[in-house]
Order: sequence, then structure tokens, then C-alpha cells
Amino acid sequence: MSLSSTRAAVASAALGLGLVAAAIAVPRWTDEDVRVHWPPLHADWDPRLGVLTLPAIAVGLALWLVLPRIAARTSWRGLLAYAFAGTWIWTMALAMTEGTDGLARVFERPGEYVYDAQRVDSIGTMVRTFVDHIPIDSADNWHTHVAGHPPGALLFFVLLDRMGITDPFWIGAVVVTIGSTAVVAVLVTLKTLGSVRLGRRAMPWIVLAPTAVWMGVNGDALFTAVAAWGLALLAIAAVSRRPAVGVAAGLVLGLCVYLSYGLVLLGLLAVAVLIIAKTWKPLPWALAGSAVVVAAFTAAGFAWWEAYPVLRERYYDGIASERAYSYWVWADIAAWTFTVGLVVWAAFPRAIRAFRDRDPLAQLAAAALLTIVVATISGMSKAEVERIWLPFTIWVVALPALLPDRWHRPALLSQVVLALCVQQLVLTRW
Repeated sequence: MSLSSTRAAVASAALGLGLVAAAIAVPRWTDEDVRVHWPPLHADWDPRLGVLTLPAIAVGLALWLVLPRIAARTSWRGLLAYAFAGTWIWTMALAMTEGTDGLARVFERPGEYVYDAQRVDSIGTMVRTFVDHIPIDSADNWHTHVAGHPPGALLFFVLLDRMGITDPFWIGAVVVTIGSTAVVAVLVTLKTLGSVRLGRRAMPWIVLAPTAVWMGVNGDALFTAVAAWGLALLAIAAVSRRPAVGVAAGLVLGLCVYLSYGLVLLGLLAVAVLIIAKTWKPLPWALAGSAVVVAAFTAAGFAWWEAYPVLRERYYDGIASERAYSYWVWADIAAWTFTVGLVVWAAFPRAIRAFRDRDPLAQLAAAALLTIVVATISGMSKAEVERIWLPFTIWVVALPALLPDRWHRPALLSQVVLALCVQQLVLTRW
């Protein structure tokens, strides 16, 4: 790596660090209440070190040592299995630094999905009357997270309740398990659109990304996995030219829009997949699959296009009106930096070059970054993006694989250290 390239990487990382520093300092200098307790994160400053921190440190260091070797030597199927297992273990190790409360606490809150899910008597009635309960002044209104999402998100937790999974810890364990499959989907996509070598290079970075702090303790981990599998199926459909796979991709991506309104922005990543694959042939089949999902929810009584304006009204009647756009439009990126690390910023100059060379990893990351920019400019993501943007962030965290090999060991270790510091120094709201 040339001296100019090294300087570019350092300058880019310094820019990210400066943005984070400004996001922390500005509210304190101006004495402005930006409506989170420890800006720019939706968290509290709460340093806590205990005996349960030690297993997390041991797991992080062990994965840092072995994952690059595993990625280089194991079979492709073995790589996927290790990626899933490593993600699950790392996510659980971080959460369990607080004991079982690390997973259970968030799902015990009335503002989360589980509380409302346990109040649902009839799924049909829930879907049919869902919009009626979004307004804050409606009788028996939905709580914060349920009101802020289409009924697909609530339906997942209702189904868990119907299956008898009602303990908050085990609900968290299910979310971690499903969320951990997202890394497999991303690797499958990279192999399909690029090569096995590309997937091998990316694996350790995705597993050990600081996103693990948030992946086990909120419903957005579930959304991340569903979205990643939808894009993986679309990539497979584009390369294999099999209509059935295209329909399956459409079904999964269509479901995403009924899990989170913001996942309509996945359309940018879906277009990127087709551009990289150099074909539009799966598009009609994917649209047909998505239409089936839309038709099913609409027939059940929920119209997405009617619900979204009602949600916007509740959003701006609530805390969104108290969170200044002038701060959050850029502080969102600072909050997001905690989920990707400064090494991703350091990789941006290399990523620009790789994008020009049509590297699928850089192309997918560019589409995800564009999605994130659109999301923050929209004003519908004021704070809390450390969880909200997880479905897009997972396509960015492997960019450090583009850095020189001699940088990989210390850079990967910095991701482990960042995740541990965030987990132990601040208490996230999830």
C-alpha cells in the first residue's frame, strides 16, 4: 500500500472519529437536549465490569485468533457453519456479560413487541384493526415499537407466544439464532455474485463486527436476517435464471416491507444485486412474489399505504418532533459508526477503487451506504439507527477486507475491542 493510500485511509478514519467526537460534544457544548441519554447512542453511560466480562473477552480473542485461519482453510460449507456459530457465540457472549438480563431485559419492556403480542387474542382481528390502534390517542393503542412497524413484526412475536415461547430470555435466544443466519446469507450472496475467495475474506469481518452488540437484543436482528436472505435468493435467481427462486426472493423481500416500513429502501440493494449480476430477468418473478405478500396482507385487512401516513403522524406527534433534524441528519452517521468501527471508515478509499473495479463487495456496500444516506436525509431515522440500520449495515462491515493483509490482524482486533467497550461502558436501550 502506497504512502498516499495509507494517508487516505488514516484521513478517512480521522474523519469518522471527528464526526463521533462532534456528535458527543455538540449537545454538551450547546446544552441542547437531543432526546437520548448518551448522544449519539440511545444509551446511558454506565461502566460496569464484572466476572461475566471475562468470558466475553476470552470468546472475542479466541474468535479473533481462529476465524481468519478457518476462513482460509475450511470447506465452503464448513465456512458457513463456522460463520453462523461464531456469530451466535459472539453475540451471546456479549449479551451475557449482564447475565440472562442481557437478553431478557429488552423483551420485558411494555414498549416492545412481546407485551403487545401477549395481548393479541385473534390474529385476524389484530391485522384487520391494526391501523386503528396506531394513533397515540386511540383507545388501547399499540406501544412504541409495534405502532412503528407493520403487523408482520408483531405477528412474529405472536407466533412465538402461540408456540409457548414466552420467557423473555428464550425469546431473545430465538432472535439471536435467527439473526445469526444473516451472516450466512451475506456470504452466500458474495460467493454467488463474486467468488468463494471473496466470501472467505469477508467472513471474519462480518462475524466480529460491533453490530453484535445490538444483534441479539432487538427485533431488527430478525429483520436483518430476513432481508439478507431475500437478497441472497435474488442473487441466486439472477445467476441461475430459475424463476422459482426469483419468486421466492420476491416473497421474502415482500415480507420485509411488512416487518419494517424502512425496509422499502431494500429496493436499492435489490437493484444493485441485479446490476452486479448483469441481468433483469428475475425482476418480474420477484415482483410477482412480492405481490403475493401484498395481496395476502391487504386481503387480511391491512393496507400498507394507508398505515404509513398514520405512523408518520404519530411519529411526529411524539419524540421525533423533539429530536432536531439539524443534529440528527449527521449525528445518525456518528451513531452508526459505533456499529461498524473506524476500520470501515479507513477502508472507504480502498472501497472507492474497488467499486470502480466492479468488486461485488464494494458495490453492495456502496448500495447499502446510499440507502443509509437516504434514510438519514428522510428524517424518519432520528437516533436509534444503531439498530434500525442493521439490515443495511451488515453489507458494509466487511469492507476492511479490502485493506492490505498486514493491517488485518490489528484492524480485526480493534473491532473486538470496540464491541467490548460499547457493551461494557454504555448501557444500550436494547
